[in-house]
Amino acid sequence: MSELDQYDYELPKHLIAQSPVHCRSDARMLVVDRAGNLLLHKYIRDLPEVLQKGDCLVINDTREVAARLVGRRTRTGGHWEGLFLRHDKAGHWQLLCKTRGKLTAGETVTLTGDGSQNDLILRLVAKQPDGTWIAQPDSDEETFELLERVGRVPLPPYIRKGEMVASDRQRYQTVYAHEPGSVAAPTAGLHFTEQLLEQIAKQGIGLCRMTLHVGLGTFRPITSETLADHQMHAEWGTISPQAVEQIARCRDGGGKIVAVGTTSARLLETAAAGGGLRSFSGQTDLFIRPPYEFRAIDAMLTNFHLPRTTLLVLVRTFGGDELICRAYEEAVREEYRFYSYGDAMLIV
Repeated sequence: MSELDQYDYELPKHLIAQSPVHCRSDARMLVVDRAGNLLLHKYIRDLPEVLQKGDCLVINDTREVAARLVGRRTRTGGHWEGLFLRHDKAGHWQLLCKTRGKLTAGETVTLTGDGSQNDLILRLVAKQPDGTWIAQPDSDEETFELLERVGRVPLPPYIRKGEMVASDRQRYQTVYAHEPGSVAAPTAGLHFTEQLLEQIAKQGIGLCRMTLHVGLGTFRPITSETLADHQMHAEWGTISPQAVEQIARCRDGGGKIVAVGTTSARLLETAAAGGGLRSFSGQTDLFIRPPYEFRAIDAMLTNFHLPRTTLLVLVRTFGGDELICRAYEEAVREEYRFYSYGDAMLIV
């Protein structure tokens, strides 16, 4: 068995959630108790009782942008699809492109929105060494406003083959999303409602915000033979001095730092790489894998992840191989819903 084979598992197809539960906080939550080596079946709505007064939830307030682009090549009329990755100050977009035939610099694509929006002309400027394209939209509108007008929710392919429905614009976004920049949702945060956040606050549990813009590489499987050979993707994140102070007060008071999602965990651990937690702003390519020693988090709320991904490696590193493997087996047996629109586990 190779090192990567250890991070593989079988999942019945019907357990891959195709839509969210009606009420976000009604999602199931498998509590993984590391100290007691126990698995407990709860719901997200039970968080105010499961957590303790003085604990602090650390959330990622990134806002997913409508990054999936669909259109036709102006010259040939052929179907074209793209995924917006980032933009620069000059208004140039970096894209992944997919079409039949060979794209050439200078040609244009007519984006068609979701059928109800105005079209937009996108000029392909140059292909990059990594296979992405630099493009220039024929509009003076701000980038994220443009994407909201002509883009679509970038659902992963295991959800309806990536085809959005109208409700995904609201449901594939956290209720506290604020800073636009992600091309994938921080899915552990999808379970929170405004009402649940109010209940959590009333219990004396803190809420600390930070931002990590989730990139496409997050969900890609590891293709190298070993974890050490994997080239980790970089993502931009920021933790303010105020957030650092809030977390320090929680720790000083005996509270636990609970990362909501692997994105929050990764950013916190990046900011604590020097020993103590410090404010941070920039790119992180931290790959959390054995025998990593966690410095910043005490607990983590996370969804169930795809096999052979860096996310699963992170969760197994934090929760312990044997216990997390048992938790995944239990979740399959009890028919938990998996992946982005699925249920969650709380590792304490």
